[in-house]
Amino acid sequence: MIGFYAEQLQRLKRQGQYRTLPDIRHEGKFIWRDGRKMLNFSSNDYLGLASDQTLKQQFFAQIDWQQAALTSSSSRLLTGNFPIYAQLETLMAVQFQRQACLLFNSGYHANIGILPALADKQTLILADKLVHASLIDGIRLSTAHYQRYRHNDYAHLQQLLEKNAANFQRIIIVTESVFSMDGDAADLTRLVALKQQYGNVLLYVDEAHAIGVLGENGLGLAEQCNCIQEIDFLVGTFGKAIASMGAYLLCDSVIKEYLINNMRPLIFSTALSPLVVEWSYFVMRHLADFKSQRMHLQQVSAQLRSAVQAITGQPMPSETHIVPYILGDNSAAIAAAERLQKCGFYCLPIRPPTVPKGGSRIRFSLTADMTAAEVAQLITHLNTD
Repeated sequence: MIGFYAEQLQRLKRQGQYRTLPDIRHEGKFIWRDGRKMLNFSSNDYLGLASDQTLKQQFFAQIDWQQAALTSSSSRLLTGNFPIYAQLETLMAVQFQRQACLLFNSGYHANIGILPALADKQTLILADKLVHASLIDGIRLSTAHYQRYRHNDYAHLQQLLEKNAANFQRIIIVTESVFSMDGDAADLTRLVALKQQYGNVLLYVDEAHAIGVLGENGLGLAEQCNCIQEIDFLVGTFGKAIASMGAYLLCDSVIKEYLINNMRPLIFSTALSPLVVEWSYFVMRHLADFKSQRMHLQQVSAQLRSAVQAITGQPMPSETHIVPYILGDNSAAIAAAERLQKCGFYCLPIRPPTVPKGGSRIRFSLTADMTAAEVAQLITHLNTD
């Protein structure tokens, strides 16, 4: 029986889709691998906070280590509900001016739990074609009917709404705000306007790659578009720009209560480490102060986007800090990543099924602690391809 799995692994190797866990060591914005120091272009630490020693020292200076809890040891519904969880939820509800906030162990936990809890057989989910795997898994775990609309094609979405609105008790539109592979953004204003045409349509937006980075106060694309209040389920993660771990949902109070009673990954999981939640609380309190990091990230991102478009001669889908360098097949992406690593840039190939067949690429993730000169060095090496 084990031979079946070994054969499947060999198939992945032949297709150039075999994956391994990297043996790496972190040093600020650099990665050490195989004795080589490389600038990390594969991190989601978009604001550079994970390696901000001053920020960490400020945090640790306020911690009472005698009282600090490293583990919750339980689900929040049993004995794992420490005061810091409610403090963070209250803080975020105030920041976003929403009725309620609910924490989760990860973005994956949030996305595989919220939709199955809320959607039943009388529900239709309409999801963007390029939503994250966690959202796809959440949709599949639900008992809802679902269809996928073409990526950011709101005319197609409107057709599906017109066709189905009268046939279901509720319809949930599901999208990311910033898409993780192409770096492009949803038109949240348009989505809100579509939702408001119907009395039974709800909007679910995953801000995983926008929280901290976009908006005057770093509250994401929804803040930038001034539509936080119109999004029914506003999800985000602490594990990227916030440099922590876990996820959140901003919603109405009744939805929070309903999920506490019905969401399986919340009910049956040991809660996050209270110390980690303390760190998330600390960073969120200071989020509005990172404007210079957000501005610099926008500048170096524009620098790389412009260069990649000129090099490839292809339209650049990205308008954010995620910049795809699309090479086509698996072997080309793997070879380019290996060459860039030898030149001192930690870049990784992204292959199917993460991206569509023929869309293999290097996904450059820029961070605010990179300099324009470092990005220019990368561009110089890209120009030699």
